[in-house]
Amino acid sequence: MIDFLNIEKYKENNRIEAKKALGGLPRSIWETYSAFANALGGVLLLGVEEHKDKSLHPVNLPDPEKMMKEFWSIINNPIRVNTNILSEKDVYTLEVNGNHIIVINVPRAQRMDKPIYIDNNPLTGTYRRNGEGDYRCSAEEVQAMQRDAQIKTPDMTVIEDMSLDALDMDCVRRYRYRMKKLRPGHRWEKLSDIDFLEKLGAVSKNSEQSYPTAAGLLMFGYEYEIVKEFPDFFLDYQERMEDEEEITYRIVSSYGDWSGNICDYYFRVHERIKEQMNETIFDSLMEAIANAIVNADYHGYNGIEIIKTPEFITIANSGSFRIDVKEAISGGKSDPRNAAIIKMFTMVNVSENTGSGIPNIFRVWKSQGFAEPVIREFFDPEEIILMLPFKKEETKLPHLWHKPSKSKMQMYSPFEEAINYLTEKITVTGAELAVYLGMNSLQTKNLLNKMVEQEIVEPQGSGKSKIYRLKA
Repeated sequence: MIDFLNIEKYKENNRIEAKKALGGLPRSIWETYSAFANALGGVLLLGVEEHKDKSLHPVNLPDPEKMMKEFWSIINNPIRVNTNILSEKDVYTLEVNGNHIIVINVPRAQRMDKPIYIDNNPLTGTYRRNGEGDYRCSAEEVQAMQRDAQIKTPDMTVIEDMSLDALDMDCVRRYRYRMKKLRPGHRWEKLSDIDFLEKLGAVSKNSEQSYPTAAGLLMFGYEYEIVKEFPDFFLDYQERMEDEEEITYRIVSSYGDWSGNICDYYFRVHERIKEQMNETIFDSLMEAIANAIVNADYHGYNGIEIIKTPEFITIANSGSFRIDVKEAISGGKSDPRNAAIIKMFTMVNVSENTGSGIPNIFRVWKSQGFAEPVIREFFDPEEIILMLPFKKEETKLPHLWHKPSKSKMQMYSPFEEAINYLTEKITVTGAELAVYLGMNSLQTKNLLNKMVEQEIVEPQGSGKSKIYRLKA
């Protein structure tokens, strides 16, 4: 990922951290190890210092082998670091311009290994990366990681302090009507509503009483009952004018004139946009919306937010990816956050293609000649945003894209954002970078020319096939 022969062209960012380390193994590397592992992964460089202009320069470590031995001793001590997710190939020495440094490649931790924490205490020793620094995770962030680490998905929880009066039985009957039309003669068809909900996983029965599950409450509950269990539950669909300011149509879970649950929300949005686009785009778009609904963390802060304009649609859901983003885009692997909700949607032919939804979206958008969809993952609070442009290129990212975080989200200049993006993507076209940065073609061209002049990127090819590669 890093061209070490031109290391001075790099700067610290959300994926790169440098430590001079001439005085020995810095204690702060364990915070960075935790931060990288709990976020997107990253590269930790020992024997590299940051100059005043933020550029990175190697210094000569006096005894890198001894430092590596100490590193492995500490990372394998569960009292200091709860889990070692590194292998030998992830840590090595390197000679750069005559200086010996240590390179530590920290991967993104699997969700069952999170949180990665230090000093034997997840509440005080769990960190995440944000911009150029590490921050200590809040108790809510730690709890979200712990929920995701469980084998049993959170939506299977039985809510024993709530009765079935919390469920909108009219919504249940509408759902059953849809299922009957799609699956005539199904063996559940003649069951009572309560027995049907039990089979579906929406209700749990014991010898004395029946209770809703978390999935049943979210799927069929009244909004005012849902927020008792999920205080930050919120569903929002907006249509806006081209200036992105004026809202012309809206569906909100808290309005009180409909149930406010995720089942009715999905089908209300479905009917609203059905006539607004061709069948291929519509089917793929609804797949993306279903994907956000079934993978949201409803204990999180942001809920579901869909914003549609003539130029793009953004689909945001609370929670982080449970698999690597690249794996999600390539498909073939699925690790849903809400398995019970998926089952419920699948019975009415929604969210059937678990694991293939995101790759299909990218494929359809490419076939339509639209600019490539963009996925961004934020932390503090956790949120995933998918933007689907309706234009071939140079779609301006909405101002709402770069949402300020709850407390710590750091914003970058376009120059810094471009370097961060290229650190992850390695190569990019001008059109792709324009979409990512929300800039027009002239602004992007001027930015790339500046980066070429400073020997940060190098152009390859010409015309529409021209790409830019990060030199450093």
